[in-house]
Amino acid sequence: MTMTPPPLDRLDRLDRAILAHLQTDGRAAHDAIGAEIGLSASAVLRRIRKLEEAGVIDRYVALLKPEALGLGLMAYVNVRLEKRAEHAKRNPMDEFRASVQAWPEVVECVALTGEMDFLLRLVLQDMSAYSRFMMDTLLRHPRCRTARPAS
Repeated sequence: MTMTPPPLDRLDRLDRAILAHLQTDGRAAHDAIGAEIGLSASAVLRRIRKLEEAGVIDRYVALLKPEALGLGLMAYVNVRLEKRAEHAKRNPMDEFRASVQAWPEVVECVALTGEMDFLLRLVLQDMSAYSRFMMDTLLRHPRCRTARPAS
């Protein structure tokens, strides 16, 4: 059974303080959070569990430093999809989203309105890796068109 998260106005100041601490340090000890906001460690734990069960806290993740992994280049790419899909069985947007999920260079994909369909945020080793990704992966996608520079 999936519970609907409570609206933000139902979270009290203590819940908000706990969430702020967890967003800064997801591994913060319950007693350390409690000391900061005036609750016992067990009260903090109970509140965190309620926030997790209600779906307010979705998951815990580790944020990696790209440079420490040899990924020194971040690039943004605007993408426009070819919309003609006479022979396609899938929606071009769905097809592209599925492809993007398999590309490790793409760390964020945002749907846009207007001339462009998506904005991709890429993290790569260097310009050579960027060039390889563009030529061997992105531009080989059957529906993909990147933005052309303004003349």
